[in-house]
Amino acid sequence: MMRKLFNEIGNLLQSPIGVVLVTSAVWHLIIWAANVPFNMAVSAVLLVVDISVAMYLLDRLIYFFSQFVLPIQNSKYRQEIYSRVKNFETGSRGPAYFIKNGRVIMHEGETNRRGPGVIVLDTASAAVLRTDTEIKDTVGPGVKFTRGNEYIAGSVDLRSQWQFIGPLATEQPFLNPVPVNPKDYNETQGRRHQTSGLTRDGFEVSPTISIRFSIKHPKDKTPTESGVTSQYGYDANSVRNAITREVLELGTSENRKARMDWNKLPAHLVVNVWREYIRKFKFGELFASKGTSGLQTIESMINKRVKQHSVEALDDTGSKTGEWQESLEYQQLQSRGLEIMEVRIHNILFDPDIEKQTIEQWSAEWMTIAKKEEKYLLEKASLIETASREEASKNFARIASKQFSGKPTLPQENPFKILQLLIQPLREHILSENSANSETEIGLRKLDDIWKWLLDNSTNTAPGNTPNGDKP
Repeated sequence: MMRKLFNEIGNLLQSPIGVVLVTSAVWHLIIWAANVPFNMAVSAVLLVVDISVAMYLLDRLIYFFSQFVLPIQNSKYRQEIYSRVKNFETGSRGPAYFIKNGRVIMHEGETNRRGPGVIVLDTASAAVLRTDTEIKDTVGPGVKFTRGNEYIAGSVDLRSQWQFIGPLATEQPFLNPVPVNPKDYNETQGRRHQTSGLTRDGFEVSPTISIRFSIKHPKDKTPTESGVTSQYGYDANSVRNAITREVLELGTSENRKARMDWNKLPAHLVVNVWREYIRKFKFGELFASKGTSGLQTIESMINKRVKQHSVEALDDTGSKTGEWQESLEYQQLQSRGLEIMEVRIHNILFDPDIEKQTIEQWSAEWMTIAKKEEKYLLEKASLIETASREEASKNFARIASKQFSGKPTLPQENPFKILQLLIQPLREHILSENSANSETEIGLRKLDDIWKWLLDNSTNTAPGNTPNGDKP
């Protein structure tokens, strides 16, 4: 009790009134000790005048210097900052907050204060104010003076952000090692299940998914009420929707409903779309080397689902159906004042046994496939050979009969003459259609030998007789 009393007396003596009282008391003690006469009524009047002047000067000095406490650019804020500084002097002030990059910075116990307060926001921050019964105002970068019953409902970062979900690049959650540190093991498995999905043939795949998103930016950057223009863009409706429109996540522990923060919604939507599309592809289709792989298709479709009003649907095998459907994910982002600029899928992790099973399956099927291919090639070669032989026979007949077509001729009694007529077009065809090489020369030499033999026999044989003197 005595300590509290002394503290109050000390605080009074440090105030302007206390300084005037102490100074007046010391002065009167000095003149009383010096036997200098004075009038108590005059002294009382002077004391009241001194206190009034001191209080007035203090008030004006507070008003003057309070203008430099905060970077205010609006003239109507002068009275507001003056009243806050004055309340601070009396100890009856409200809360004072600083919001940097969407994070509220404050002294301990600030949230328990009630009364007119002040909020300072940097150019990357925005917030929503509320009372116990209603949402009041949306605040952008700059200075905001709050009323006695107002407090912060939520704050956001206006900058674009990258969010990474899924296993880290250095982790191998599918190896299932003996956990040395149970906490680290549980965290690794937790990141694995964040993006875990099953393919159409039942294999589990867990990638790392990176998402770049932000509060929806306005087309034109305009100054806030405080006169501050944020380089990141500030849209009051988007900020208000992001904070006030709650999304409840069902299926949590003990069947409770959990409120999802605004910056968790993009990852939640992307993971659901990833799991929807991964079920449409087999494991082998995800890594196809020719054309567009399954992973590329999934990444492209996810980006379309979060950026476009409508997208082309895929059937259960990952093929386009030609039907266009509305994107519910895009609508949810728009209603929450959010936008996703880019989604990437990388660091694909899966059970190493899958690769072994795939190799064994390929090895078992390889011989069957190879035999089928061999049989097919042999059949195809046989067909080609038969067709070529028939075509060659037709060509030979057409070339050899060239001398006998076009006009009727009398029957030849000399068979050697007939053979000459057959060989001559063959020899001319070989000379005109084939390039000079050893095989062509050999063939021509044989034809020349036959030609000479025919000439010799044709001149030495009488009509109607054969070379041996027999009748034909």
